[in-house]
Amino acid sequence: MFGDHHFLALVLINLLGLAGIVVWCFQGRGRPMARLIAQILFFAGMTAVLGFSGILPHWVAETDLTDIQGAGAYLAKSARILWWIHLAWTLVGFVRLYVVVEHRPREARLLQELVVAVIYLGVALSITGFVFGVPVATLAATSGVVAIIVGLALQNTLGDVFSGIALTLGRPYTLGDWIMLSDGTEGRIVETTWRSTHLLTGANNIVVVPNSVLAKISLTNLSRPDERQLISLTVRIAATHAPHIIEEAMHAALQKCQRIVKDPAPLVALKDIDAVAIGIDLLFCVAGPGDRLLARNDVIDLVHRHCEANGLFLAMSPQSYAVVLPATADQPPATVMRSRSSGAL
Repeated sequence: MFGDHHFLALVLINLLGLAGIVVWCFQGRGRPMARLIAQILFFAGMTAVLGFSGILPHWVAETDLTDIQGAGAYLAKSARILWWIHLAWTLVGFVRLYVVVEHRPREARLLQELVVAVIYLGVALSITGFVFGVPVATLAATSGVVAIIVGLALQNTLGDVFSGIALTLGRPYTLGDWIMLSDGTEGRIVETTWRSTHLLTGANNIVVVPNSVLAKISLTNLSRPDERQLISLTVRIAATHAPHIIEEAMHAALQKCQRIVKDPAPLVALKDIDAVAIGIDLLFCVAGPGDRLLARNDVIDLVHRHCEANGLFLAMSPQSYAVVLPATADQPPATVMRSRSSGAL
């Protein structure tokens, strides 16, 4: 029969379980380590009492509690339920502590929520089968048709969910990275959810991209290996001075710019030369994608200033050049502008 030692053990397990819930609530999420330690202590105490009393939580209810009647039966079921709940909380505590220790609390949120959901689902099924004796296999088979119908109805949403999981595991980007999509959209990742990824663009707008779309298109992570970006600016200087003089003036202009990084050092590449001008590519790096506009503006301003200071002149683009028409009997030679692209006078 159901002895006094069993009754006292069940009472003690219930008291430990309820006390653990109170401590778990008062600890809060701000102290994950203290919360996990408390969970482990209460769970270990409940497990020890269950083991010493010979009531194991993974046994089916009808096989070991046939002699427990009345209040004792309710105490036995509540003790098992509390034990399974504390097991779930302990496992969830380990998962969340790992995320905190790895210093990835935000980008690992999707994977963390998935693992937590699997833990809670497993514990719920365990309570249903081991405590209440419900045949879980039959229940799962019965709900299979409903699951198929729901899956077909939520096909797009499930595609986004699994794509989000794949992106989280593959880690092509993390929160805070600046990415550029194949269609030209670019921005900084500010949030990732089960269904979509949110980008904050340079225009201070939020672009919501479904995870299934993001998993199919190519993207460029502008934040890896770091956020420095190379910018190329093409200028044409009139060929009135030697190329090395023009090159030194452009180097001086880049060195004066405070909005570009000096490591790697900016470069001046002489691109081409003709009878009118010398084409130059100015290559320089900025600290991040957000600095591109201001840095380009500063470089253009400094190039103009150094051209004036060194007696240099900006030349027209190669698409436009002068053509001298031959003189006729009744008018002198004339100079007109011809567009190379259109070929029209």
